[in-house]
Amino acid sequence: MASLSTPQADKASIAAFKRDVIDGSANTLVLVDFWAEWCGPCKTLTPLLERAVAATGGRALLVKIDVDAHQAIAAQFRVQSIPTVYAFIGGQPVDGFQGALGEREVKAFIDRLLAAVPAAPGDPETEVKEMIAAANAALDEGAAAEAAEMFGALAQEFPDRVEVIAGHARALVALGQPATAETALSVLPADAKDPTLAQTRAAIALAKDAVPVDDLESLAARVAADLDDHAAAVELAGGRMAAGDRDGAADVLLASIARECDANEGAAKAKLLKMLEAAGFADPWAAAVRRRLSTILFA
Repeated sequence: MASLSTPQADKASIAAFKRDVIDGSANTLVLVDFWAEWCGPCKTLTPLLERAVAATGGRALLVKIDVDAHQAIAAQFRVQSIPTVYAFIGGQPVDGFQGALGEREVKAFIDRLLAAVPAAPGDPETEVKEMIAAANAALDEGAAAEAAEMFGALAQEFPDRVEVIAGHARALVALGQPATAETALSVLPADAKDPTLAQTRAAIALAKDAVPVDDLESLAARVAADLDDHAAAVELAGGRMAAGDRDGAADVLLASIARECDANEGAAKAKLLKMLEAAGFADPWAAAVRRRLSTILFA
């Protein structure tokens, strides 16, 4: 990690910037972190950047620039608030953001950009994996249309790669097209195996079951008035899922399970488990909900 953190003559600062950032990004992703000692959000973001860059194993580098010590460089890039991060590839700024992102957002930002860095010569598999990572990062960031386009292009070139087809289907689900997603999965052989395949099928099943509810407030009032109306609770959870409120859906299902786990043939528990499966084992939200469920079941 390079750091232009002490005052220097403008010429020396610019020369160091050219060496570390412009030249350094010829075949590597370089992130430039504009910060200052007095900036609270900077102290939150910089450690996240350092960890995420270290995790790339040298495929990305971080350069920290103290805006107080290097005002000429900050002015050149029109840095008006900090933290500000610019990403350089091939000597050019290609993306950036302002403000302190969370760890998952920082990782997704870096993963997406790494796909634009040329793969090592003679290593086509690396390039494919980076393109898949970029498509997954776009999906994690909520850019479902972009992810669907990226996965769709990969699916045409690699129709036998399960992770590509599954990713394309997940992107289609995110776009509200579960039937099209199911069709996309149909090209895979029955014995196809991939860790994301069960997650994708669960997401499709949830999306197909998530029927929009015309009046969620009335349904919520009905559930509040009769806590033993477990069928209505499952219906309310489905409506909230259809509206994109998975926290609200989980709250309703957990309350139903806590009151009577096996009510309505265990529909609430089955629905919640399907939600967790669709989110994926490593998803932080799913982990938190799973802990709440365990507390209820094993209390």
